[in-house]
Amino acid sequence: MSKKHIATPMRTKEILAKYKFSFKKSLGQNFLIDVNILENIIRHAGIDKKSGVIEIGPGIGALTEQLAIHAEKVLAYEIDQRLLPILADTLEGYDNVELIHQDILEATVEQAIKANFKPDQPIHIVANLPYYITTPILMKLLREQLPVSSLTVMIQKEVAERMAAKPNSKSYGSLTVAVQYYTEAEVVMKVPKSVFMPQPNVDSSVLRLTTRENPPVHVENEDHFFSIVQASFAQRRKTLRNNLSHFFKEKYDKETIGKMLDGIGIDGTRRGESLDISEFAALANLFYKDNN
Repeated sequence: MSKKHIATPMRTKEILAKYKFSFKKSLGQNFLIDVNILENIIRHAGIDKKSGVIEIGPGIGALTEQLAIHAEKVLAYEIDQRLLPILADTLEGYDNVELIHQDILEATVEQAIKANFKPDQPIHIVANLPYYITTPILMKLLREQLPVSSLTVMIQKEVAERMAAKPNSKSYGSLTVAVQYYTEAEVVMKVPKSVFMPQPNVDSSVLRLTTRENPPVHVENEDHFFSIVQASFAQRRKTLRNNLSHFFKEKYDKETIGKMLDGIGIDGTRRGESLDISEFAALANLFYKDNN
């Protein structure tokens, strides 16, 4: 097993040269070249020798290697076939790593967890996610309500801020509410672009999502809840009453919506960004019951 960490500029360049690897912009490939950053990610994720870890997009194995050192087992999903022989080489000697060549968006992750980890084993998702597809990946994993304790992901700084935002802030939106319905979200690290090869155009943050045993609010129907939340933010500068009357234009006029909102103590002249998750739940449940 190599004593030289993968996550250094020199070793990364050596590996890329050896395999004549060229970065694919379409896959958002930016490899980490700083071991300290990786160790900090693992510390924030709470990984120890009992942990099972799922990694998405291992690249040439920089984070995978550190996860293999600290966790009991790592299951890594890689979409780019060109990286499979490189990973077989760089991770040689780590017999606790299982590679799956598959698009995570098409994977049945719950089955993979059952097949690869022990029952009751603490499972964590840890990943340096491609910027262009961060939200679809995270929303898929959250909505499947997988048996995982946490998701700790390196993502674009602005997206991390949106997911961890509080009401009445510029970053707060429908994505915030969706993420915080399933998890407690916290930005735990800021990461400069200089620790990547090639350097991205934006700074990154590490976001830790701790999964909730139960959502913080009761909703009658989750799909309906998320639709109402999205409708409330459809045009940020518009009032709740205006956004919802547009969403329900076949069914209610503005006046009726205003009265319905008054009935649950929510002022229709407020904007979506001022509502907390419990108010969104009350809103969604009101319209769901009225339509069912």
